[in-house]
Amino acid sequence: MLRIGLIRERKALPDNRVALSPKQCKNLQASFPGVKITVEPSPIRCFTDAEYQAEGIELSNDMAACDILLGVKEVPVDSLIAGKTYFFFSHTKKKQPHNKKLMHALIEKRIRMIDYECLTHTDEQRILGFGFYAGIVGAHNGLLTYGKKTGLYELPAAHSVRSFRDLIAAYEQVKLPNIKIAVTGSGKVAIGVLEVLTQLDIESVEPLDFLTHEYEYPVFTHLKGGSLYARKDNDMFHRDDFHADPEAYKCLFSTYVNQADILMNGIYWEKRIPRLFEKEQVKRNDWRISVISDITCDVDGSVPLNLDSSTIAVPVYGVNRATLKMDEPYKNTKEIIDIMAVDNLPNELPCDASEYFGVHFKKYILPELLSPESDILNRATICAEGKLTPKYEYLADYAY
Repeated sequence: MLRIGLIRERKALPDNRVALSPKQCKNLQASFPGVKITVEPSPIRCFTDAEYQAEGIELSNDMAACDILLGVKEVPVDSLIAGKTYFFFSHTKKKQPHNKKLMHALIEKRIRMIDYECLTHTDEQRILGFGFYAGIVGAHNGLLTYGKKTGLYELPAAHSVRSFRDLIAAYEQVKLPNIKIAVTGSGKVAIGVLEVLTQLDIESVEPLDFLTHEYEYPVFTHLKGGSLYARKDNDMFHRDDFHADPEAYKCLFSTYVNQADILMNGIYWEKRIPRLFEKEQVKRNDWRISVISDITCDVDGSVPLNLDSSTIAVPVYGVNRATLKMDEPYKNTKEIIDIMAVDNLPNELPCDASEYFGVHFKKYILPELLSPESDILNRATICAEGKLTPKYEYLADYAY
């Protein structure tokens, strides 16, 4: 019998998502008789304890009998159970300073840490994540911000409705002005963004047309690969070469800053990758972008105007183009660029996001857990038995 526990989220700010919904737990146990799921009670989870009980799922405050413990965000050090296998987003693989204590505890408590972010197919494509719903909420919030800034239309806050279906119903009542939107990225975040733009009947146009035309209706262009990056020496783009040597590339986004009203940023970024633009460029006389939805939310990252993460309660801050400092948002003036930089966007539609996550967990990860050996799980195991696994030995100065 494989015993899986859904643990309560304890990190502040609290997260209300979960790896499996009540119905998914019931269906999973029916499909895999050798699996038993126990849920730790939680007052903040998007699905109530009663909803799990209604599906016949056991509740318990004692997770010690479970073999596998599933969370979402980092588990506080004093709540870790020694010797267990944990799944959660540990945010340690980039040596994040704020989680160094957590990394030490994972080693000291001989925990097998399987990081959702590291679960990949052989081509390094991620298997699990909340990126799709981050994209949905990030696109929605970017459009909501532009509406509040200009006064041209209104949208409800995503967290004020129960589901994406409710947002779609709201979209049926909204007619957008002839805005131009630039979307960056090629992963699940971008797919979520495109879903919202499609639901709002925003037309897709080619990058070159976006640069050379104005429209009587709202449009977007999707920038990725060769439309966003080119080698410095020959202006070519090759995907494998870019991933191997991103410092040899330049970013082409500056070409679009005088044509877009909204930027929706969904790219994966690390320090070696060129940024979309530099801060001083926002002082250009022809700068047009007035709202930036930085969905991937790297502070001082691909969007250098991301000065700090924002929150669901206060999702937007302004940045003054002259001073490059924070200012009041929603001012209908060219001098202020509004930045949406919420770092836990899926929490605004937590039930939808959790169910989406659970579908992929059951489809791709549970069979691996039931297999005697799994390359997928091994690739995602940061540490086990009190030491780093070979793939993650580069963390030695951070972990020990």
